[in-house]
Amino acid sequence: MLSVYIPQGTSLIRQPVSSDETIPDNAVWLDLVSPTMAEDKLTERALGIAVPTREEMQEIEVTSRLYVENGARYMTATLMCQSDTETPKTTAVTFILSGHRLVTVRYDEPRPFSIVGNRLGRSCSPAITGELVLMDLLDAIIDRCADILEKIGSDVDHVSREIFEPEQPDQSYTAILKTIGRKGDLTSKVRESLVSIGRLLLYIANEADTMKWAKETRAILKGMQRDVASLSDHATYLSSKITFVLDAMLGVVSLQQNNIIKIFSVAAVVFMPPTLVASIYGMNFKHMPELDWEFGYPLGILLMLIAAVLPYFFFKWRKWL
Repeated sequence: MLSVYIPQGTSLIRQPVSSDETIPDNAVWLDLVSPTMAEDKLTERALGIAVPTREEMQEIEVTSRLYVENGARYMTATLMCQSDTETPKTTAVTFILSGHRLVTVRYDEPRPFSIVGNRLGRSCSPAITGELVLMDLLDAIIDRCADILEKIGSDVDHVSREIFEPEQPDQSYTAILKTIGRKGDLTSKVRESLVSIGRLLLYIANEADTMKWAKETRAILKGMQRDVASLSDHATYLSSKITFVLDAMLGVVSLQQNNIIKIFSVAAVVFMPPTLVASIYGMNFKHMPELDWEFGYPLGILLMLIAAVLPYFFFKWRKWL
């Protein structure tokens, strides 16, 4: 699907464009979402650029993601997608600056795009350009990463309390283990996205002189770079905290298993002496005086009880129970 954003007063109007139509000359943002071949060709004819394929966008080499071709600057970043679901993922998005127009190519629906589209649809600068739209998108992407990291931090704190201060002492840790795994995976994806955005921002900063950006825009760009650096550090901290929580949970589970095994071991030791007594008097040898004694049976029972009680009190005295 191809959508173009056209300035109208103090707002950007979104307008879908079919493959048999022409792209308006005053469009400042062209958004290609899972584009067809015809939509790619239409964009290429209108702007004189080559739209990268999905396979080309997946390449991880820096030279394949950040480059200049025919006067247009191509920047591909890895962004978070579906972070609020149980199956978060990352997706490659390409930003193309051609003249003062911005072209975005994507095959998923990262939330910042809808946020920026709705915001610019309500209010924007009358002199808006593709560069300003790009800055708004990058700002929204960074804010989204920050929100995800804040949510991860809150969830990890909750999991930590469940481990160290459980509401139910005998609770199962299966759900907690799954939660830790999901948060660890989500944190790694956010960190991957931040690294990718950091490279993109560095590339734009190096190209700012060539593109003759205003001093205010460069200052905003430097602020974004600082935000990305701090968020990357925070993601590293969260990764370490998740690892600590995972180790703590495995330690608690190991203690619980040791307590269960200890109970079985004590039970085996307690019942071992009575079993020995019962085995001795169960041999039925001919010359066993207690077999013909009137109090032989009560004596055997008494010996088994004593043999069971003495180890139990010994363990209690040693505080092994």
